[in-house]
Amino acid sequence: MPVDRARRMRVFATSLLVAMAALFLLSRHFTGTHPAWGFAGAFAEAAMVGGLADWFAVTALFRHPLGLPIPHTAIIPENKDRIADTMAVFLQDNFLTPQVVARRLSGMNAAAAAGAFLTDPRGGEGRLREGAAGLLADVLESLDQEELGGIAKSALRGQLEKWDISPLLGNLLAAAIADKRHMPVIEALIRRAALTLEANEELIRAMIHDRANAVLRWTGLDERLANGIIDGLYKLLAETVVVPGHPLRRKIEEGLEQLAHDLVHDPEMRARVEPMKLEILANPAFAQWLDAVWERGRAKLLVMVREPEGVLAGQLGASLAELGRALQTDPRLQLLVNRFARRTLVGVSSRYGAQIVRLVSETVRRWDARTVTDRIEGAVGRDLQFIRINGTLVGGLVGVCIHAIDVLL
Repeated sequence: MPVDRARRMRVFATSLLVAMAALFLLSRHFTGTHPAWGFAGAFAEAAMVGGLADWFAVTALFRHPLGLPIPHTAIIPENKDRIADTMAVFLQDNFLTPQVVARRLSGMNAAAAAGAFLTDPRGGEGRLREGAAGLLADVLESLDQEELGGIAKSALRGQLEKWDISPLLGNLLAAAIADKRHMPVIEALIRRAALTLEANEELIRAMIHDRANAVLRWTGLDERLANGIIDGLYKLLAETVVVPGHPLRRKIEEGLEQLAHDLVHDPEMRARVEPMKLEILANPAFAQWLDAVWERGRAKLLVMVREPEGVLAGQLGASLAELGRALQTDPRLQLLVNRFARRTLVGVSSRYGAQIVRLVSETVRRWDARTVTDRIEGAVGRDLQFIRINGTLVGGLVGVCIHAIDVLL
C-alpha cells in the first residue's frame, strides 16, 4: 500500500538522521586520535544539518513541525481551497480547452483503441485498465451526485430541445411500415376497439333508443336497428383483423403512411410536433423519468467499472468483441467513430469545461483539511522521504568537502 511504503521510508529517513547524530557524537569522542575522525565528524555534522533542514521542509508541507504554529508551515491544509481553485484552473487551461482537446484527438485513433480493448479486454495494459476503472469508480462515488447528475441531465435536455424530432419519428414510422412491423399494432388497436364496443353495448342501445322516433319505438324497430348496428360493427372489426386487404385496414395504413410522409416533409406538421416535444420536456413526469434514467445509468456504470469481467462475459462479451473487430478493420467505421468522438469531446469541453472544473474544485473544497493532507501525502509521501535521505547524504558530502578544503588550506 502507498501509505505503508511512505511510512517505511519515513522511518528509514529518520533512522539515517539518528545514525548521523550517533556518528557525530562518536567522532567528537575520538577527535584527535586519527585525522579520519575529523572527516567523519564533518560528514555527520553537515548531514544532520541537511537532514533536519529537509525534514522541516517536507513536514511543513503537511503540518506544523513539532506542533509549533510557525508561519508558512502546514502549507497544504492551510491553503486547501486555493489549491482546489488552482487545480481547477490548471485543468481548464491545459486539458479542457477545445483547442487542446482537438489537438490531442487529431492524431489519435480512438476507434481502433476501443476495438483493441473490446477484443482483448484483459490483454496488454490490463493492470492499467483495472486501475483506471477503480479510479473512475472512486470519482463517480465521491463527486456530488446531484450536481454531476444535473450536468448530465441538463446536457441531455439541451440536446433534446435542439433536436428536430419530427423527421426521426417519420423515418421510424416509415421503416416500421416497410417492414410490416405496424401490423400487430393495428390489429391490437382493432381488438381494443372490439372490446370497447362490447363494454359499451348498453350505452349504444340507449343512444339509439333515445334518438329513435315514437313509431320505431312503438314497433320495436329501434331494438332491431341497434342490434343491426352493433352486429355490423362487430363484423367490420372482425373482417378487418382477418382479411389482409380489407378496405378499413388499408385506410389505416394509408393514414399512417401519410403521417410518416408529413412528419418528414410537411413544415406545418413539423411545426405542430415541436411544441408537443417541448411540452413533454417541460413536464415534471419527464424530469422524474430522466432522474430515474440517470440513477440507473450511474449504477450500471459503477457495476461495469467495478466488475469489468462479469460485464464482458456471455453474449454481451461476444457482441462487444465482434464490434471491436469491426472497429479495428473497417476504415470507414473508424473514420465515423473518430469524427464523432472528436466532435463530441470538443463540444463537451467547450460547453461544459467550466462546469466540470468547478465540480472538481467544489468537491476538493468540501473535503476536510485532514483528508486532503492524507491523500496527497499518501500519493507522494514516499518520494518526499527520498528528499530527506538525499539531503542527509548530500549535506554530509558537502561537509566533507568543506573540511577537506579547511585541512588543505
